[in-house]
Amino acid sequence: MSTEVFAWSILLIVMVLNSLISIYGIVYRRSLVKKLISLTMLSDTVFVIFIMIGYRIVYPSVPPIFTSLTSEDLEYLRQHAVDPLPQALVLTGIVIGMAVNALIAFGIIQAYKLQGTTDARKLVEAALREVPEE
Repeated sequence: MSTEVFAWSILLIVMVLNSLISIYGIVYRRSLVKKLISLTMLSDTVFVIFIMIGYRIVYPSVPPIFTSLTSEDLEYLRQHAVDPLPQALVLTGIVIGMAVNALIAFGIIQAYKLQGTTDARKLVEAALREVPEE
């Protein structure tokens, strides 16, 4: 096994472990702040995996810029160029993720101001107490 394949394998294992830890934090933590941090970690992990998809396990990786249109250069570019589509999707995802995280953080701040806690269970109990019974 070459060192490049070994490095990519280690990186993929770390990304899977980070995803599992993030999902654990989203599901089992009671604090909404910790849930938001876990959600941010999960989205960043997905972004790194997307960028990894764009790279290929070839050396050297080159940017997808056409310097000349000869058949040899085009073949070399086809084999070694980094795919720009995952990078564009990640940039879009970062912007959308930042807006969603800001909205969730605003909701957490408002919940803390109104109820004095960020514990999800206590907030649900408080919401159920405020809803009138039919």
